[in-house]
Amino acid sequence: MNISIGELSRRTGVKVPTIRYYEGAGLMLAPARTGGQQRRYSEAEVARLIFIRSCRGLGFEIDDIRELMSLSTKTDHQCIEVGTVARRHLDEVKRRIVQLTALQEELQRLVECHGQGKVAECRVIETLTDYDHRLHEHNRV
Repeated sequence: MNISIGELSRRTGVKVPTIRYYEGAGLMLAPARTGGQQRRYSEAEVARLIFIRSCRGLGFEIDDIRELMSLSTKTDHQCIEVGTVARRHLDEVKRRIVQLTALQEELQRLVECHGQGKVAECRVIETLTDYDHRLHEHNRV
């Protein structure tokens, strides 16, 4: 099937500039073009873009998506290779959850401890500066 970039966008829910970005990043193949240089896409490319959108929705980075797409063409390879990419992403998600939980606790403490008194006596900015310093020190370890 020959569909335009606008139709591809409508079918997949991915904005046109994002489709162009994915083409530039090598996630989408260079599309066929009409005599008037309009991009034309096939149903396979619709499926590919839906896959990319799903991966991005789960937070996968572009390089991981590229790797997953490469692995999907190697049907004789072991599934564990795909699992390795997913495990790496899961570990990153867990790391972020730990950071977000620490952030939530710090903000909760901040709100409870510093929500009273006059602005001149408010230590919120100082506390946030101290927290940022502690966070960067923790990430260097």
